Amino acid sequence: MTRVLFHKEIESLEDDVLVLGSMAEKALLDAIEALRDGDQQWSQKIIDDDQRINAKRFEIEEKCIFVIASQQPMATDLRSLVSMLFIITDLERIADHAEGIARINMMLADEPLPRRLGLLTSMADRAVAMLRDSLKAYTERDADEARRICEADDEVDRLQDRIYEEVTKSMIADPSTIERNTYLLWTSHNLERIADRCTNICERVIYMVTGEMEEINVSSY
Repeated sequence: MTRVLFHKEIESLEDDVLVLGSMAEKALLDAIEALRDGDQQWSQKIIDDDQRINAKRFEIEEKCIFVIASQQPMATDLRSLVSMLFIITDLERIADHAEGIARINMMLADEPLPRRLGLLTSMADRAVAMLRDSLKAYTERDADEARRICEADDEVDRLQDRIYEEVTKSMIADPSTIERNTYLLWTSHNLERIADRCTNICERVIYMVTGEMEEINVSSY
């Protein structure tokens, strides 16, 4: 009976991780939409909601620590709980990067609409896909899929490089665009960091399944 209750606690915690993941994903999707639409009120809501995401992360963390202390899990169960602590940290940081994009939108308040985001849209789509896929690999305990997802980080890095090149050329051609383009570079940096956080999650999935630490977040292009 004690063992059954212990595994129910772990299942409940895993559900909480997915809730946190959905909150982070929503923050990211909303931040990009608000940036594209120039919606200041929407961005402010994203900024305000970040406190809820932080609180959810701390709630899960406290539960994890309590289970580890009270149940003294071993082997796979311990790896699952320890991995969970790292994963929720990365999810909370993903939401922080989404908040950063929301703040950038606030700084672009005077820019005329509609906004042209160019390759930032593709970059955001890939970051969102990596987040969804990494959480799916987590729930399915799929180490092979986790490794495959990490490879997508190279594509995000390539897009960031292209954005940097295009923005730099634009700044040189028209110095009046320097401020706006600087904000777009900050946005691309936030998206690149989100992709890196997804890679971190996948590394923890691999550890959880295999017991082996693998550093996969190394650019290969």
